[in-house]
Amino acid sequence: MDTRSLVWWQWWNVAVVLYLWVWVPMCLSQATPSPQQQGEKLKFRLAGYPRKHNEGRVEIFYKGEWGTICDDDFTLENARVLCRQMGFVGATGWRHSAKYGPGTGKIWLDNVQCSGTEKSIEFCQSRGWGNSDCTHDEDAGVICKDERLPGFIESNIIEMQVDENRLEEIRLRPLLDGTAKRLPITEGIVEVKYKVGWAQICDVGWTSKNSRVICGMMGFPSEKKTKKNLYKMLGDRGQVNYRIHSVACTGNEVHLSVCSMEFSKANVSVPCQGGRPVVVSCVAGPQFSQISGKKPKIKQVTVRLKGGWKVGEGRVEVLKNNEWGTVCDDRWNLQSASVVCRELGFGTAKEALTGARMGQGLGPIHMNEVLCSGQEKSLWNCPFKNITSENCHHLEDASVKCNVPYIGFEKTINITGGRTRFEGRVELLNPDANGTEGWGLICGEGWTTREAMVVCRQLGLGYANGALKETWYWDSSNVTDVVMSGVKCAGDEMRISDCQHHKSVSCKKAGTRFAAGVICSETASDLILHAPLVEQTVYIEDRPLHMLYCAAEEDCLSKSAAKANWPYGHRRLLRFSSQIHNIGRADFRPKAGRHSWVWHECHRHYHSMDIFTHYDLLSINGTKVADGHKASFCLEDTDCHEGISKRYECANFGEQGITVGCWDQYRHDIDCQWIDITDVKPGNYILQVVINPNFEVAESDFTNNAMKCNCKYDGHRVWLHKCHLGDSFSEEAEKKFEKYPGQLNNQIS
Repeated sequence: MDTRSLVWWQWWNVAVVLYLWVWVPMCLSQATPSPQQQGEKLKFRLAGYPRKHNEGRVEIFYKGEWGTICDDDFTLENARVLCRQMGFVGATGWRHSAKYGPGTGKIWLDNVQCSGTEKSIEFCQSRGWGNSDCTHDEDAGVICKDERLPGFIESNIIEMQVDENRLEEIRLRPLLDGTAKRLPITEGIVEVKYKVGWAQICDVGWTSKNSRVICGMMGFPSEKKTKKNLYKMLGDRGQVNYRIHSVACTGNEVHLSVCSMEFSKANVSVPCQGGRPVVVSCVAGPQFSQISGKKPKIKQVTVRLKGGWKVGEGRVEVLKNNEWGTVCDDRWNLQSASVVCRELGFGTAKEALTGARMGQGLGPIHMNEVLCSGQEKSLWNCPFKNITSENCHHLEDASVKCNVPYIGFEKTINITGGRTRFEGRVELLNPDANGTEGWGLICGEGWTTREAMVVCRQLGLGYANGALKETWYWDSSNVTDVVMSGVKCAGDEMRISDCQHHKSVSCKKAGTRFAAGVICSETASDLILHAPLVEQTVYIEDRPLHMLYCAAEEDCLSKSAAKANWPYGHRRLLRFSSQIHNIGRADFRPKAGRHSWVWHECHRHYHSMDIFTHYDLLSINGTKVADGHKASFCLEDTDCHEGISKRYECANFGEQGITVGCWDQYRHDIDCQWIDITDVKPGNYILQVVINPNFEVAESDFTNNAMKCNCKYDGHRVWLHKCHLGDSFSEEAEKKFEKYPGQLNNQIS
């Protein structure tokens, strides 16, 4: 090569290097407009097998399709961003080369490069959405730190991988047309959605185990033998299109598509020789048998669901030694979740949820690493490990969503006039004296959050965020008659007509102006009191009257204080600290807006709620002997769990509230943090503290708002013991607590 050629070649190499140095980073950073720019919200999930709930192949839902991420240039920083997007606090590792199995569909991202601080993977550098040179053998996976972000709404579902092309939908079609009106449908022909119509299953070789799977999917705990006369009803009723043959289930599957089966083959002269369409009969759970007029059998309950807004979903709690506790989500799966669902009278589990998706529980964690086969009658019959505080926390509480029968309650109620589908005036389908059904209103008198909770649940719209007694601004329909009044609900009813109400309508303020309305929400707060702190901090103080002027002004003393010789003398106060935690899925905010908060000059603070807490001292027979109350003069985040930031602070007329994962602490030395027991005689009592007593602010669970303690007062000293939330003991233990005769000394065993 001559000198000129050599120089030219060297310059060419330099040019190529410079070009690649400039172009390649530009290529990596050049991305199509991000989903956020296009107004599309991404969805994420962990998939693959085998895996735990906090690990798996990363899949992204974008442009109506699930896809994966290529492992090229993948880093731990990428994993951290993705894990946070799926509700975990961070990442501990990542996997390459389809460690959790190859995915399907698009490979949405390739050559992803994150710094680790991005709020979303879409803000990281990449080749652009849908631009990849990888195959699914290079799908990336992540291992997330097994700790959830409190209040994170999206659920990491441990889901069964179902081939949607095989079985899209399954139903029970009643044999007689008239029986379709009687819900729930417990027996009928099993049909599967096929293309644009419905097809049947050949019953040759069909077993009760297959029926058990079908019933579980329909929301029923078990199957029963099909009556022979049901087959006689079949006759030659229309054309039969057999789609599935030779089904073989073990009975523990949560979906028919998991069972082995054969699909119909073309050019077969007799598609189901010697057989008929499959007919299945199911046994309804007790709560759904009651709808049909049958009384459910009462048995001792050792498993329950808490915190869910639909029937058949919630945090799993189990009873041990007369105390309710939770289940740790380690190795939690659909088989174990289905045992819970069937035990409670529902079908199989749709979802096995981890990471306290239905809110954190309280008290002990009774079970860990539960491994059910699916055949067990109770969760207690499954193998499990005992728990220690070191290896599981309430951030890992297990939850379930069960299949429940379709009962059509949402068709008998409606809300109209609201700005969104989550709010409006309540309209009820009600038969008149002639039996003709028509829509009517509910009287707004006495309407509270608990009644609104039932309406929102019946409509499938979540929790109640507001209960409105006047709805004149939602006058959007011609419905004007009031058909129900005096409604009083416990809050756990399945429909508003199950609540107490007047036999005949009696509404002082009738008309559309005073009709009941609701505002529903998919999330809600949940306040609980930290009972051990009350027990640990209680004491008696004799406080001089001259130091109680502000407290008297805010009505924090007993009535006899008004007759005292001010400023001389003293009042005897039962004092303690209280710590109110928000373990729900939405921030707790005062009902009233800032414009209506009341300024109190004496204590120099704003009251955002009239009454935030009731303090009562009760005799053993339940009679109130002394009480106290506290307005939420400063509702704020005193402290939070790790990784949660404070949002609310009262100083400088700041916003008030309690963030999810945070707590508000009222120290024992704060004014009004007491009960005035000056007039109380020595004896044995029950101390009761109730948060949000008037249900002014919506919560997902009101049953845990009250705390009770046994209290002994000897005239000089006070002792508390057995402090617990109102729903944390078994019924038997709660009765013993209430009948407790009192301590004989201050030695608490």
